[in-house]
Amino acid sequence: MPLIIVGAGILLLLILIVRYKINPFFALLFTCFFVGLFNGMSLIQTLDSILHGIGDTMGKIILILTFGAMLGKLIEESGAAHTITHRLVEKMGLGKIQYAILITGFLVGLPMMYNASFLVMIHLIYAFASKTKLPLMYLGIPLSATLSIAHAYLPPHPAPTYISFIYEADINMVLLYGLVPVIPACLFAGIFLSKFFKHLDNKPPAELYQEKEFKKEDLPGLRISILAAATPVVLMLFGAVIDMTLEPPPPKSALLNAGYLTLNEFYRDLLGGYQLSDLWVKVFSAVLVFFKFLSDANIALFMAVLVGIFTLGLRNGRKMDDVMQSLGKSVGSIGMIIMIIAAGGAFSQVLKDGEISSYIAYITSDLQMNPLVLSFCVAALIRLAVGSATVATMTAAPIMVPIAAQSGIAPELMVLATGSGSLMFSHFNDIGFWMFKEYYNVSIKQTFQIWTVMECLVAMVGLACALLLNMII
Repeated sequence: MPLIIVGAGILLLLILIVRYKINPFFALLFTCFFVGLFNGMSLIQTLDSILHGIGDTMGKIILILTFGAMLGKLIEESGAAHTITHRLVEKMGLGKIQYAILITGFLVGLPMMYNASFLVMIHLIYAFASKTKLPLMYLGIPLSATLSIAHAYLPPHPAPTYISFIYEADINMVLLYGLVPVIPACLFAGIFLSKFFKHLDNKPPAELYQEKEFKKEDLPGLRISILAAATPVVLMLFGAVIDMTLEPPPPKSALLNAGYLTLNEFYRDLLGGYQLSDLWVKVFSAVLVFFKFLSDANIALFMAVLVGIFTLGLRNGRKMDDVMQSLGKSVGSIGMIIMIIAAGGAFSQVLKDGEISSYIAYITSDLQMNPLVLSFCVAALIRLAVGSATVATMTAAPIMVPIAAQSGIAPELMVLATGSGSLMFSHFNDIGFWMFKEYYNVSIKQTFQIWTVMECLVAMVGLACALLLNMII
């Protein structure tokens, strides 16, 4: 019954948006109440769930969206995007521009959350499409594919990192195995799929990008342009390196639970027996905490905006009040996008509070099939129900742990299969779905045809590689 209610809710949402042309924000709110009430929740419970979903979603993403819009506006108005575009085209040629985007997107997306990396890159895609006269989807699909691949397969992204510990997998081997499907997934979901949509004549939303001609002598230098665009990537990469090689100082309770009485003992084991003095323990801890702080997506993008204000604004002769007005307009331009994403988060929360994931876990617990395939299917069904790939991964893994332990399958492959399943069936309750639709200015139908199919292709390639590696290992 819960799955039937979810299906009816999705159908209602489609009718409201496609047939009656209702804005997705209002349509999502109507659908939230429909699904909540028919799933046994009261009006007040449904409202609380909606407000919780909006607050939780905005708490995680509002600063990322805001600073991403500001950074994009600075990159766009200064001509930094054109500088980077010119140099990439000169080095690789138009014939290989998709591969340049795949490589750049993968490097940017490896340390960064999907939403943050997408917002860092999207204005470069706008500039590529404008300057090269290539179709927006021809360039945008490879970017979205490679960012999704990094998000689902590879540490240090939260979901694969978290379930590596759940499955008791070696995180370095998880990274190694996760690299195996990267190339085929990029080729299928990025290059091959884009060929079917290169005929689309969609343009960037007018409020997000204004095509502007620059004289070559007015463009900022390549180093300054890369500095502004790469600042959040570099800062987040610091955090990824720390997560994979060192550890920030844990709270006192965590120290005691791990059998350590002092931080000195903790760092002695962490550094392979090397003993630090009390002073250097404090300095080392402070440095790690500081870099972890800077590597947070919100702070990394904030720092990038500050760098951009100076290098792309003031240093180029603009006045501070002019730069501030421009940044204010950039935030206003994404107002409706923010509300649509918030409503998508509300829909996801209503489905969670309706215990859809628990119901799916119950109906799949007695299925007899290959554990890799089963973990993929459980994560896919939870993704269908709740929207978030991260939630789907983290919910499916604990369900699969006892089955995985008995099967003898390498836990690293269970991580890959579960993460791959979490990309399947992206639709209205997925924030990424709405970001793709709004930033690429496509219809609901086209979003299903492109984004949902792309996510499914990435997922299927990941599962296929997990099964192949299991045969070899």
